[in-house]
Amino acid sequence: MKHIHRSAFARLLEALTADGYRLIGPTVRDGAIVLDRIDGLDDLPAGVAEEQRPGGYELSRRDDDRLFAWAHGPDSAKRFLFPPREVLARVRRTENGLVTEPAADEDEPPLAFVGLRSCDLHAVQVLDRVFLDLDPGYRRRREAAVFIGVNCSTPGSTCFCASMGTGPRCTIGFDLAVTELDGGFVVEVASPRGGEVLDRVDSRDATGEEVAFVERTARDAERRMGRHLETADLPGLLYRNREHPRWDDVAARCLACANCTSVCPTCFCHDVTDQVTLSGDGATRTREWASCFGEEFSHIVGTEIRKGRAPRYRQWLTHKFAAWIDQFGTSGCVGCGRCITWCPVGIDVTEEIDAIRKREAVPA
Repeated sequence: MKHIHRSAFARLLEALTADGYRLIGPTVRDGAIVLDRIDGLDDLPAGVAEEQRPGGYELSRRDDDRLFAWAHGPDSAKRFLFPPREVLARVRRTENGLVTEPAADEDEPPLAFVGLRSCDLHAVQVLDRVFLDLDPGYRRRREAAVFIGVNCSTPGSTCFCASMGTGPRCTIGFDLAVTELDGGFVVEVASPRGGEVLDRVDSRDATGEEVAFVERTARDAERRMGRHLETADLPGLLYRNREHPRWDDVAARCLACANCTSVCPTCFCHDVTDQVTLSGDGATRTREWASCFGEEFSHIVGTEIRKGRAPRYRQWLTHKFAAWIDQFGTSGCVGCGRCITWCPVGIDVTEEIDAIRKREAVPA
C-alpha cells in the first residue's frame, strides 16, 4: 500500500483530466451528495455529513474537511454506464435508400469514477453480467473507465452491505482504492491502469500504523452497519412464500412510484421505443429505463399479468433476492440501502424479508 497527501490526490485527478478522462465524482447539489461531472478536488463534498433513514435523507456539516465521510447519495455508476435514456439507432430515408447513422458518440471521453463505495463497485460487476457481452455502448464505456474506490468509514443507517458480502471495504472492481486519513490517503493499487495513474503523483510506502488504520476502519464500519439481513436460503424462502400475507401488507404502503428501482445500482429493466418523423423520412430507436412497478410493465396481449401492487412488489423483491441468483449466479442486491432511504414511505426490504422469514406461510 502507498500513502499520498491530499494535495497529491488533487494532482491525481488533474492527471486523469489531462489524459482525457471525464471525472465523475460526488458533489453537493439540491440538498444531496450526487454523482456528477466534476473538475477536481474542490468540487468534492469537503466537510459534509449525511443522515439516512427510511424515507429520509439530509445533509449536515462536519467539524473537519474530510471528503468522503458519508455513505452515498441517490446516484451510482449505473446512470453513466447505462444511461436513463439512450438512442440506440437512427435511420434516414435518402434517394439511395435507408441510411443508418451512428447511434452514439463513440468519441465521447472515457469516464473516471471517483469515490465509489464497495457496494457500488460490486453493482457494476452485476451490471456486467447483463450488458457486457450484449451491449456495445455499455461495453465501450465500461472498458474505458477508471474506478477509484473509497473504503467506507461511515455507513448509513440503511446500509447492509456487510450482510450481502459487498463491503464496506473495496475488494473487487477498482483500479485504485483509497482510505481517507487526516490530510491524506492510503492507496491500494489493483490494476496496471491504477498503477500508471498513481505513478503520476508523489507517494511513499504506507507505514504499518497506516495499514492497520485501513483494517480498523473496515472493521469499525462493519460493526456500525445500519441494517442486517439474514441471507440463508433467500431463494427458497421467497419461492416458498409467494402467497404470504406480507405482500398485501407492503402493498398497502407502497406507492408504486418506482423510486426504489431508479436509485437501485443494479436494476436494469428498460423499454425500447421507436419514433418516426411525420414526413416518414427518419426514425429513431431509443432505450429508456423502466420499472416493474409500472402499470404497463407486465402488459401482455391486451392485459397486465401483475395488476396490483402486491404482485409487483413481490416480483421486484423476489427477482432481486432469488431469481437473480438463479439467472446470474449472484444476488441482485448489494446492500446499499438506497431503496430504503429514497422510498417516500420508508419501506425497508430487510424488514419485509425478515417478516416473511419469521412467519412463513408454508413449512420450510
